Amino acid sequence: MIMVEGLIGRKIGMTQKFDEVGNVIPVTVLKVGPCTVIQKKTEEKDGYAAIQLGFNEEKELRKPNKPWAGHFKKADIPPVKIVREFRYFDQNDIEEGSQFSVDMFDTGEKIHIIGMSKGKGFAGVIKRWGFHGGKGSHGSMFHRRPGSVGASATPSRVVKGKKMPGQMGNEQVTVKNLIVIESDKENNLLIVKGSVPGSNQGYVVVKRADFNEILSGAKKPKDPVKPADASPQDVSQEESKPEKQAEAAQPQETEKADKDVKPVEKGKAVKEDKTADHLQETEKTEKASEPAGEEMAAKEDKPAEASDKSEPEETKKEEKEEKTAKPEDSVKKEQKEKKKDKEPAETKEQAEPNKKE
Repeated sequence: MIMVEGLIGRKIGMTQKFDEVGNVIPVTVLKVGPCTVIQKKTEEKDGYAAIQLGFNEEKELRKPNKPWAGHFKKADIPPVKIVREFRYFDQNDIEEGSQFSVDMFDTGEKIHIIGMSKGKGFAGVIKRWGFHGGKGSHGSMFHRRPGSVGASATPSRVVKGKKMPGQMGNEQVTVKNLIVIESDKENNLLIVKGSVPGSNQGYVVVKRADFNEILSGAKKPKDPVKPADASPQDVSQEESKPEKQAEAAQPQETEKADKDVKPVEKGKAVKEDKTADHLQETEKTEKASEPAGEEMAAKEDKPAEASDKSEPEETKKEEKEEKTAKPEDSVKKEQKEKKKDKEPAETKEQAEPNKKE
């Protein structure tokens, strides 16, 4: 696996994109690569390990000077305008003439971009450094001047790095930790969130933000992309993966089945089944309803005699209730009437023997 620290590109311009939520994201479009390996530097020969990459443009450089013409001829590469050196992390040998493209950058990855800022000519301290300036009226005579710059007797000179008027822009600027929004491998386009130093059509260097960690071993590099023509061994391994996954999934299913099984009763495992419980409940209700139905049928089949026998009992009960409800005066009258009925019968019996005599 070969991993390069960065690639060479060109700034095309800025635009905007919309994320999933609908927020506007300002982005810069870069054309990165393909970059060809011109030379490989080694520690034995050059004292350090690096590779020299050239940015292939649409139009070839027609008239390189003689030293560069010989350099390109030695590598058997057409002349290019931009050449830069990068560190690399590899497990294989790098050959001259091999190419690297924008596919080495993934979406969401952080990158550093180096470029030359726009030149703005000679500028004063207010424009260049943001000085406040002096009063604008009442004869101050100190409007946009820098002010005193000396340091008295010691050190009797202007200190280096003093903010003063001078050339503004046209210097190397590095913008760190920009996020890759999209990468178009077909057109070699890289869309980055935010601004990039330099004017349109200016050259930039795009570097990986995590390359130092990869080089030191703190972070592992991403796995290389598998070729289209895979060997039969690779195919067999890939086919075996789903089988392993299925085998790994089987124990989980058996565990779930064991959880659904009730404790053993008389040497038989009875599974929990909601439908079976429902059926048992319906059977119980049916059995409970059967005797009630039989009793109703028996009552209907009984002869009318039983109903007649039941009537006197009801009348007796009614009479008792009436007696209890009657007042005491009515009871006394009834008793007197009964006595009167008995008296004439006795007199008749006495009269009959007198006649016989």
